[in-house]
This record gives sequence, C-alpha cells and structure tokens, in this order.
Amino acid sequence: MEMMQTPVTVVILAAGLGTRMKSRQAKVLHRAGGKCLVEHVVETALALAPAERIFVVVGHQAEEVRRAITTPGIGFIEQGEQKGTGHAVMVGRAQLEALGGYLVVLYGDCPLLRVETLRQLIDTETASSAAATLLTAEMADPTGYGRVLRNAGGQVAEIVEQKAATAEQLAIREANMGIYCFRADLFWKHVGELGTDNPAQEYYLTDMAAIFNRAGLTVEALRIGDAREALGINNRLELAEVDRLLRDRKLREVMLAGVTVEKPETVTIDAEVRIGMDTVIEPFAQILGRTTIGENCRIGACAILRDSELANDVEIGPFTVVGTSRLERGVHAGPFARLRMDNHVEAGAHIGNFVELKKTHMGAGAKANHLAYLGDSHIGARSNIGAGTITCNYDGVSKHPTTIGEGAFVGSNATLVAPLEIGDGSYIGAGSVITKPVPPDALAIGRGHQFVKEGWARKRRERK
Repeated sequence: MEMMQTPVTVVILAAGLGTRMKSRQAKVLHRAGGKCLVEHVVETALALAPAERIFVVVGHQAEEVRRAITTPGIGFIEQGEQKGTGHAVMVGRAQLEALGGYLVVLYGDCPLLRVETLRQLIDTETASSAAATLLTAEMADPTGYGRVLRNAGGQVAEIVEQKAATAEQLAIREANMGIYCFRADLFWKHVGELGTDNPAQEYYLTDMAAIFNRAGLTVEALRIGDAREALGINNRLELAEVDRLLRDRKLREVMLAGVTVEKPETVTIDAEVRIGMDTVIEPFAQILGRTTIGENCRIGACAILRDSELANDVEIGPFTVVGTSRLERGVHAGPFARLRMDNHVEAGAHIGNFVELKKTHMGAGAKANHLAYLGDSHIGARSNIGAGTITCNYDGVSKHPTTIGEGAFVGSNATLVAPLEIGDGSYIGAGSVITKPVPPDALAIGRGHQFVKEGWARKRRERK
C-alpha cells in the first residue's frame, strides 16, 4: 500500500498489563486471528507510515513485547510507570516532537482497525484547520465509553468520561473510540496542560479536546459506522469475539479470492495464510501461521497445517498434520498422516495413512502408503516404503540419518537401524532388521530362520 502523503508518526500504546484479562501475560501479547494483538496494530500502522516513524510504548513485559515485533526500524518508548494515555505519549517527547507532521495515536489491543478507516481519519484532519480529529461511533449502549459533546458548529467541545458525566450527558450515544490524529506541533504545544484532576490521578488524552477548545482551536470527529472496528480488548470474552471477527474477515478474503471453504464457520485460517484459487478447504481444517497453499489443492476435514508451503494440486487427507514442511506439486498426504517438522516432499510423492515424517526428504514419486515412521531420512525418487517400516534414528544420545536410494523397495515391517545407506534399486526383505549398508541393486534380508515342527500344536493340546 502507498504511504500517506502527509508526514505521519504513529504511536501505539502497549504498556499496560491488562488486569481484567486475569493473566500473567501482558494484554497485547495475547493472540487473536493467529497473531499477537500488537502485531496486528503494527501491521496496520505500516500502511500509514514507514517503520522509522512508528513507535510502540512498552511497559509491562517490555522485552517480550519488543521480541513480538520483528519489523526492523520500529522504535520503542519505555513507560516505566503507567500514568494514563496522555503520560504514555508524553514520555516519548524527546523522540517524537522533532518529527512534526501529524501524530496518530493507536492502542495495542485494538486489532480490528482498518487501514482505510485510519486513512480517512488522517484525511479528515489534513483537510481541516482542526488541531485534532478523533474517531467516534454511535452505540446502542455506550456504557464505559467517554461521551462526545459537540458545540453549536458540530465540532467536538469536550469528551466526558462515564464516571464524570451527568444524567443528560450519559444519554448521549456518540462515544469516543480513543483513536486520535493530532497536528503534532499543536499537540506538543498544549500537552503540558494535561492534569491529573480525576479519580485515577492520571493524564488522559481525552482532556486534549477541552484544552484545544480553551485555546480557541477546533477538534473534529470522524464517525465510523461500526463501533466493533475500534473494539479494545479487556477480558477473555472480548478476546474471543475479536478472534472471531478477524477470522471472519480472513475467510471472506480467501473466498472472494476463489477458494471454496466448506462450512466456513468451522474453519480456522490465520491472518498471514495465503491460498490459491480453486483450492477446497473441508470442514474443521486449521491453516495456521505463515502457511501458503497453491491452486487446485484440497485440504481435508480436520487437517492442521502450520508454517508450511504447498504447491499446486496438493491433496491433504482428513486428520493430517503438517508442520514446517514443503510439499511440491501433486503430493498426496494422509489421511491420518503426520509430517511433524522440516520435511521436503517432492512432486508426486505419496504419504499414506498413519505415516509420520520428521526431517525427511522424499524424492519425486516416492511412496510410503501405510503405517511407517521415517525420521532424519533421505528417500530417493520412486522408492517404495512398505507398511510398518521404521527408521531407528535415535540411539539414546544422538540422531542418525538413513539414506535410501532411488527406486529402492523396502518390504513391510523393515527396521532400518541408522546410520544406514541403502543403494539405488535395492530390495529389503519384509520383516528384516537392517544394520549394514546395502549396495545398489542388492537384496538384503535380515531375519531369523523359520522353523516348522509338524504336529507340535496337536501334541501340546493332548498333554493338557
């Protein structure tokens, strides 16, 4: 997206613990829609300003919040003691004042705000001579929100908090959403007039409306149609509601882009997932993290994919788990398969039911169709891994690799004791325990001799 033409600085307030969350974790680190709350807000801010003009105010668990924000160039402001929203911005004066332009204040627990809404907020401010523009919304029940008092000209005269409002003011349904765009020079000129004459003895940004009016300046308001867009999160119920709304947005996005989602109310898709057109997502699937899925794929019911890359025409069977793996074109995996971590499956390979892969590279057209464990392995193209095969990759201390060449055939219930190399085109007899290298095109059998004692069972029964 293009940056705003007007120079904009964005400050994201993220210092609070959020006591109503009943959590030892800072509120902005809780997750919704597949990301931390503050990550959503930073992503939105990056559409308005370059990273060097975005600052996050941190306090509780400051280091953890810093680690959650991985975009290079983002600045941080330390608010050691939390004394209100006005104080949170004032502590960054040394970093912020010289930047000039416009100052947009957001909250780290408001992940639903759209870029389009904030662009409109900034445009409203730049098109006027106002000192500030704030977001408001008409609410059926504005309990807990500051009420917006307008003057005869329609501008904002004052914001009255719920506890200080008269009965007449409480009847006002236009509520302050707490999102502001200030003219930076006027903000810094007058912010020192904020006081703590309130029950909490804190500095509130809401007081800036009255301060500007006393100075003969105007304050505009941009009324949004849906107050939920500016919804802040204070408890787990609100967190769940925001998660639902974010996921509904994502589902709408992928379906409008040509993806079929069966029973979408049951499907979970994280914010950063990308899915190609004509792919079908079956009920109760979860597609998480930074997963990318190509075109014309099918993701089976109850499958879970995380941080993986699927090419075109891949089919994932029901109840299959895929983690941090890369699947090339035409791969089939599942049902009931588990690609645990760091796997690379080349084009046309088949991974069947109850097969587990871990750090395994399967060559093009290779097959493991039933009941196998393949760990720390490299399996050549067109090889066939029989049912019940396991690679014994762990000796109690270290992990060891197994290499199987191209076109090899591994019989059912083979036990491959790593480190081990099996050559191209070789055969492993069913039920074998293989501990030594197998040359190309060889047959290896490692099992005890079969003995048959005729009549033994009948004689045993007669003895009893």
